[in-house]
Amino acid sequence: MLVPLAEQLRPSDLNDYIGQEHLVGKDAILRKAIESGNVPSMILWGPPGVGKTTLAYIISKQLKRGFYTLSAVSSGVKEVREVISKATESGDSPFLFIDEIHRFSKSQQDALLGAVEKGTVTFIGATTENPSFEVISPLLSRCQIYILKPLEEEHLMKLMLLGKESLEKQYEVKIDIQEPEGLLRISGGDARKLFNAIELIVTTEMKTGKNIVITNKKTIGIIQQNLAFYDKKGEMHYDVVSAFIKSLRGSDPNAAVYWLARMVDAGEDPKFIARRMLILASEDIGNANPNALLLANACFQAIDVIGYPECELILSQTAIYLACSVKSNASYLAIRKAHRAFKDHGDQPVPLHIRNAPTKLMKNIGYGKDYKYAHDYEKNFIEQEFLPEKLTNSTFYDPQDNARENELRLRLKSLWKKKYGY
Repeated sequence: MLVPLAEQLRPSDLNDYIGQEHLVGKDAILRKAIESGNVPSMILWGPPGVGKTTLAYIISKQLKRGFYTLSAVSSGVKEVREVISKATESGDSPFLFIDEIHRFSKSQQDALLGAVEKGTVTFIGATTENPSFEVISPLLSRCQIYILKPLEEEHLMKLMLLGKESLEKQYEVKIDIQEPEGLLRISGGDARKLFNAIELIVTTEMKTGKNIVITNKKTIGIIQQNLAFYDKKGEMHYDVVSAFIKSLRGSDPNAAVYWLARMVDAGEDPKFIARRMLILASEDIGNANPNALLLANACFQAIDVIGYPECELILSQTAIYLACSVKSNASYLAIRKAHRAFKDHGDQPVPLHIRNAPTKLMKNIGYGKDYKYAHDYEKNFIEQEFLPEKLTNSTFYDPQDNARENELRLRLKSLWKKKYGY
């Protein structure tokens, strides 16, 4: 059986690794740890196809230690214990790599704790999900979290060239990538999808000759005709999730339920779906309809109790509600503006009058002086400055044009008058 191109081109040396310069570039934190030989247990968090598995493999090769790998999809507590037993016998703290660690249950993760704590194994977990939600706290506290970024165009172009050269040698053909944009778009920043696409196009086209010209039209046509083969490892899962979220955001309950049904039939983790809706309830609806967050949170909690297949009704109800709800991304924009202000202006001092004053010395030097307790005033409000001096009058929250936020705008305008421009 022919080894897939992505597997053929998997690098075994850090110098051949493409991307993630913030982690493994010159003087980067993880490179220093690898070169020192003092690598901690870690969780690699990032989107699919950006090099999580490859990085784990390279670490084990460079440190010349054993490397065990398990998939959370097909392995359980029994397999974990078997690996730990072998690791104990070897005595060199081999690496235990678990892909999709977010799919491990609490009991499965518990089985790892003792071995990780004692150093019997050096654990490397890979996940596309926020480990804060999916990894139990005791295991999380014993690991460093390294965030891998989506691959940039320059990285993908390098990988494209490697794939082209490899396929030319392998099949003795000449490949001319006249238009790379289609390949870049199909890849979505995922190296595996990029290699799958190039390989599929070349093996399809070589039936008609040895000179292969790749254009955008040809790329899209061949991929669409062979979508099941191209997506054989399930990378399209992320495209379906994206379609689901965009349908909710676009207020189309019919499309939302269709994509939901696709995910349910594919056996998608219901918590994964519910978590996406929970995020959307704040990011895309927010204070235009605060009940959206309450319902999304109730959905997330309910599926823990119900499970498949009944929980699909709860997912459907919530998806329809979110899709039909009035939309606002004002809260999302507000926190982005606030982050930008912090980045631009740095650590501005907290105004003295709103600082805490737990000691007499702090009171004597002005901490808390002239602070006005809002509840002592009419309507439980008194105008005073809460922002650092350099940011006074800065407006981060801008209510959008919907019934609920128009009410909030009127209230803020009546309280703050002209201060924030409401």
